[in-house]
Amino acid sequence: MMSIRRSNERGHFDHGWLDTYHTFSFGDYYDPRFMRFKSLRVINEDRVAPGQGFGRHPHRDMEILTYVLSGELEHRDSLGNGAVIRPGEVQYMAAGTGIEHSEFNPSASEPVHLIQIWITPDRKGIPPRYEQRPFPAISSAGELALLASPDGRRESIRINQDADVLATTLKTGQRTRHALAPGRAAWIQVLRGQLQIDGVTLEAGDGASVIEQRSLDIVALRDAELLLFDLV
Repeated sequence: MMSIRRSNERGHFDHGWLDTYHTFSFGDYYDPRFMRFKSLRVINEDRVAPGQGFGRHPHRDMEILTYVLSGELEHRDSLGNGAVIRPGEVQYMAAGTGIEHSEFNPSASEPVHLIQIWITPDRKGIPPRYEQRPFPAISSAGELALLASPDGRRESIRINQDADVLATTLKTGQRTRHALAPGRAAWIQVLRGQLQIDGVTLEAGDGASVIEQRSLDIVALRDAELLLFDLV
């Protein structure tokens, strides 16, 4: 069974320096129908203006993944990490017992377009951890690249939750399939283009939850990019 969350139904705020869409309740956006899906707590689509960013702020007990679609995002944190994340890379923070960080667009002319993901961990009070890694397979059209998993298999980032995070690009007409084990569910977030999933058309910004289903058949109606979350 599939349930669609259309792009224009998301929470939206334009702060000038930040244009942001919230799939689930976040900050000043509250919708009791969309608090989370399984362990998936946040999918925010952000566009940050040149030279702007998020000042230093704290997090605790959350698995945080950042996925850049275009531009660059500069990261600094209280663990001493500093890096720039670019398209094709994934940044991960286990906030655990506490971490402070800032995210900044270092460009003087180009905005940065990113997806920030929060997943609730399977336990609290773990030591904070940071990792950043390139995933060249994201650009291999039709192949679902495993970005994050509970066991770090297939060279993915190990996270503290029974959740697989996958991504792919698809050229027009290409398709891919994803099998769901019994008892598992999925959330698909369309990042670019146009897809059809089991005959249902989704546009950029749309999301879909899938439960009580054994597989997903995904075909690109227009060049597309997507994230897929496989969850318990």
